[in-house]
Amino acid sequence: MPTDSGRAAVIVASTSAAAGTNPDLTGPEIAVWLRDRGYDVSGPIVVADGDPVGHALRTELAAGARVIITTGGTGVSPSDLTPEQTAPLIEAKLPGIIEAIRRRGEAHTPFAILTRGVAGFAGHCFIVNLPGSRGGVRDGLSVLDPVLAHLLSQRSGAHATNAHGPRA
Repeated sequence: MPTDSGRAAVIVASTSAAAGTNPDLTGPEIAVWLRDRGYDVSGPIVVADGDPVGHALRTELAAGARVIITTGGTGVSPSDLTPEQTAPLIEAKLPGIIEAIRRRGEAHTPFAILTRGVAGFAGHCFIVNLPGSRGGVRDGLSVLDPVLAHLLSQRSGAHATNAHGPRA
């Protein structure tokens, strides 16, 4: 299938998956979701949480990714450092996206409110941190589905539209 949405990357922050002791169950799901929307997808790139996540993010930004979705490392354990690696790269924060992901997840589990992920733009690249659980990823993708194209269009300076047609 030809792609015209641009380049996207999936980064899995999982020390155990990077070490080969546990399988990555979320990265492939995100990659399929992005491909279904026309993206040329890099990854899933599986790295240990912490500095390797920051390195992978910077590498994908330098390679011209338009969208980067991370999964994992958003909880409260001492090794969950994905938000700390992502936040310094974000120029335009979008906290409403993370709030919506938490609300969507909270309908299924009270633990959804524990995610510390961040979302926003680094230049023209949209980055979002999703939880490392399959349910958290599905909640996150369902929140992104109706807004991702609009977000990217707005960031590129294209004429914004709403449900009632072009804005005046």
